[in-house]
Amino acid sequence: MACRRLVRALVLLVLVTPLAADSIAVDWAMVAKIREEGLQRSRVMEFESYMTDVLGARLTVSQDMTRARAWAVAALTRLGLQRVAAEPFMDYGVAWDNEYVSLHMLEPDYAPMTGYPLAHTPGTAGRQVARAVIVDLQVKADLDAYRGKIAGAIALVSPPVAIDVAALAAGVPRRTDDELRKLEQTVIAPARAAPRVPRNPDLLTPAEKMAFLKSEGVTAVFQCDSGWIGAVRGFARPGTKDDQWSRAASLASPVIVAVTPEHYNRMYRIVKRAVPVSVEIEVRNRIGDRVEQAMNILGEIPGGDLAGEVVMMGAHFDTWHASPNASDNTSGVAVVLEAARILKAVGAKPRRTIRVALWGGEEQGLYGSRAYVLKTFGDPNDPKVGAKPAYETFAAYFNQDYGAGQYRGIYLQGNEHARQMLTAWLEPFRDLGMTVVSNQSVGSTDHVPFDNAGLPGFQFLQDRIPGTGGHTNLDYLDTIQPDDLMKNAVIMASYVYHAAMSDARVPRKIRR
Repeated sequence: MACRRLVRALVLLVLVTPLAADSIAVDWAMVAKIREEGLQRSRVMEFESYMTDVLGARLTVSQDMTRARAWAVAALTRLGLQRVAAEPFMDYGVAWDNEYVSLHMLEPDYAPMTGYPLAHTPGTAGRQVARAVIVDLQVKADLDAYRGKIAGAIALVSPPVAIDVAALAAGVPRRTDDELRKLEQTVIAPARAAPRVPRNPDLLTPAEKMAFLKSEGVTAVFQCDSGWIGAVRGFARPGTKDDQWSRAASLASPVIVAVTPEHYNRMYRIVKRAVPVSVEIEVRNRIGDRVEQAMNILGEIPGGDLAGEVVMMGAHFDTWHASPNASDNTSGVAVVLEAARILKAVGAKPRRTIRVALWGGEEQGLYGSRAYVLKTFGDPNDPKVGAKPAYETFAAYFNQDYGAGQYRGIYLQGNEHARQMLTAWLEPFRDLGMTVVSNQSVGSTDHVPFDNAGLPGFQFLQDRIPGTGGHTNLDYLDTIQPDDLMKNAVIMASYVYHAAMSDARVPRKIRR
């Protein structure tokens, strides 16, 4: 009987050995310290609220960004990180800051309106009063209909915007268990590039439309791309990426203002009735007169016996200008700062160096992270560049930039070789809602340059939360859920710590 019990015990030990091996990869004592520090003594909302309320918007190379960057360097230094620096990565262009905007419909009825100028457009020459006209430009033949007829007008260039009433009524639900299971089980087929369709030469590009409106002498251009009541979605004028945000190009643009849908649609409907609409507008934008350098902000927790190997965590520090962008991506920056604070507070002594990165130029095209990866690690896909020595010893990069919702899992980015390790590190946080390791690849943020270079780069799978999210005038502190950011900082700190302590680096994809 005793022999049978022994055999059963040995069989059971064999069956659970893989799970036990996964568990061994977790430093449960350190996880307890991280959880206690991050959940009971959190400062994440101090970081979040100061950046949102005091620093505000941080458009790349704006004077607002210069002020905020100095704060971030000081904050990392106060946390005890070493080698803290703002590192230039490109000659970006001239600084641009919005100083003042005032919009009012005067006729046929008075109403104040909400709108924001697009970045890298000029201001009005003081206060102006002008009539609103609908200008529908699609193909080159349309230009003749407006030539010589719209000087001094305010051009309404967008069609009326449909409001998403269903979403407005229902709100934004968090991810359901069924949705999470689908994310966990979905297998993504290799992406195939779509065939390029030749551009119709008769179609006007956005830049061509704006150049025509400027040449015709309009007072301003009003547009609307938002489907949410009260929300403005507006970024930079057409063509900014082509001319490096130069002063000459900024001044050559008309004044372009993005207006909330309820105000824009009302003007549009009135004009369609052939009833005159009179608008008062004043916009003041400060445009620099010299090329500025865009910068990343970096700092380190030095490693021990594997100090030459690096684990990174990061988020982009730049934002658009119409709001403080509490979710996109002030929340990610706050989580990274808090994760660094937690690791310092618990006395973590990582084997590998932990490097914090607050990226610049993400909103314009991942410029900061792309430049950093190329400069630091090289490009093994380009035989003219090749991989640099740091490429071989890099361990992993972890990113937050999908809003301010709590982490529900992590995307493998197609790297199945990392599944076992990332799943093991997930186990201590199932009670916090962290349950999914998805094989999906996601894009449009700063882990992508790492992944494109063949390095392990990961974005956390985040919950949806109420609020309009980033890229709007409504992205304020009031939409942030503090508990979500607290949980995220704890999980970020733990993942980074374990990646820095593991005997083996996070596995990479097999390169073909």
